Amino acid sequence: METNGSVSKMKIATDLFGLLICLVMLGCVSSESVSRKAEPTEEAFEHNYQLGAQYYRNGSYELARARLERSIELEPRSASAHSLLALTMVELGNDRLATESFDRSVRLDPNNENVRNAFAVYLCQKGRYDEALEQLDRAIAIHENDNKWVEMTNAGVCVAKKPDLARAEAYFRAALEIRPAYGEALIQMAALKHRTEDNLTARAFLQRYLAANPPSAPVLYLAVQIETGLNDDRSATDYMNQLLRDFPESAEARLMLQQDSKSS
Repeated sequence: METNGSVSKMKIATDLFGLLICLVMLGCVSSESVSRKAEPTEEAFEHNYQLGAQYYRNGSYELARARLERSIELEPRSASAHSLLALTMVELGNDRLATESFDRSVRLDPNNENVRNAFAVYLCQKGRYDEALEQLDRAIAIHENDNKWVEMTNAGVCVAKKPDLARAEAYFRAALEIRPAYGEALIQMAALKHRTEDNLTARAFLQRYLAANPPSAPVLYLAVQIETGLNDDRSATDYMNQLLRDFPESAEARLMLQQDSKSS
């Protein structure tokens, strides 16, 4: 996610990947070439799909593409296979085929919030905000969706880039109404409130986040900015020292040292 200080990024290769492929069967790799043996269609599909998923996870995107394309030949109506192929095409830099595969996945399974969420994340990263929000709003509206707070938070992140901060806040608050301890929505609210110079409210959301989540370098960097905005030098120094101690090699630590040397 990208709000003041680049607190965190929208997740596409981790959370969404896990939602799309379930668990990868690690013991099924036999070779890097795509097998064309006569196998029962369902078994052959699953074999190629899981291999494609494993190759994707390992960063072997060309091999993933070959396996996923084979799985789609065997089962053309698999929305998950089309969606994972789309993610693979994103990594290979082929926007045209990524868009086509995402579009097919959504048309094949319009009530699958995971494929809509994946498509929306991609669209938002490409600056196609209205299209992304349409996909996210449709995902949120799916009655069977038991994780609406994820799409609500992603919608808030995306609309904040337009920027429409009031609408972004509405999405974040809606997510927190359903899941009050959802860390991603909490830290996004902290970043948004800092961005609008409401640092007292930003601190409250930051504290709620830290009460349930371990700090990361971006979170500690944001904490320094919030406490500095509140003129609380002691708290800002404490967060800065924690950042430098726990994440000395991070980009945020380097930036903090640069800022500190300029101010001294």
